[in-house]
Amino acid sequence: MSRTSLLYWIKIILELGKVRISLPVALSALVGYTLKTGLLGNEVWMLMSGVFLMSCSSGAINHIQEYKTDALMPRTKNRPIPSGKISLTGAILVATSFFAYGAFILLSNFPPIVFLTSLLTLISYNVIYTPLKKVTAFAVVPGSLVGALPPFIGWFAGGGTLIDTQIIWVALFFFIGQIPHFWLLLLMFGKEYSLAGYPSLNSIFSDNQIKRLSYTWILATIATAFIVALTVLHGSTTLFFLLVYIFYLLFSLTTGILIKKDIPVRASFLKLNFLYLLMMILLIVDSLY
Repeated sequence: MSRTSLLYWIKIILELGKVRISLPVALSALVGYTLKTGLLGNEVWMLMSGVFLMSCSSGAINHIQEYKTDALMPRTKNRPIPSGKISLTGAILVATSFFAYGAFILLSNFPPIVFLTSLLTLISYNVIYTPLKKVTAFAVVPGSLVGALPPFIGWFAGGGTLIDTQIIWVALFFFIGQIPHFWLLLLMFGKEYSLAGYPSLNSIFSDNQIKRLSYTWILATIATAFIVALTVLHGSTTLFFLLVYIFYLLFSLTTGILIKKDIPVRASFLKLNFLYLLMMILLIVDSLY
């Protein structure tokens, strides 16, 4: 196999694994681990590798589940299976390999609950959320469990128990944040969901109504972030940076509502995503120092 051919297949395999989603999932597992242990030891790489591969498996399974509807939407028609870059059988082999390696790493290095929580994350995405999208436009609400579980994976890997206010507030932040994240995506690509036959909020509410709903959920996300800042963070520097960004986000979005009578959808989407990234980085840094 030539170098060009190898790179081509690596690109397809990584696209099947939805690497841009799987990497943040692994990072959020690291958040839970460092919160519990305050360490960044060798087993961290085993944890992140296992969670990353399990998430890649979930992403590849999603490609398999939705390749027919992906072919109907401009945004997704060039994905590996509908575009013919890989066969359905090949995609199943990739998904199975991701799962097998991820499961092996987690089961070999951590208590069974770590693998089981990772498996539950996969089930919540592929067995609950994905089929539910075809039934209701509000599938994202139960589907947001996908965002709440990865911090628990790391927390359990560090020896944590289920009931602890620190990890519960962090998980709640990621749970709530998934909802405006998806609805802002819907404002950008909602018409494509209709093309694929998915029930969409666009057929129930106007764009302005969806924007107001998104703004309400963003406020809830900001409120939860504020609670995390005050109850989980200990360092004055990390607390300062998080509070500055929280108030900046609140001010910029509220100004848009009050003055422009509108929410800049793409800008809000990017700012909200940056809040998730900043939260993960600051929680890790705060736990280590």
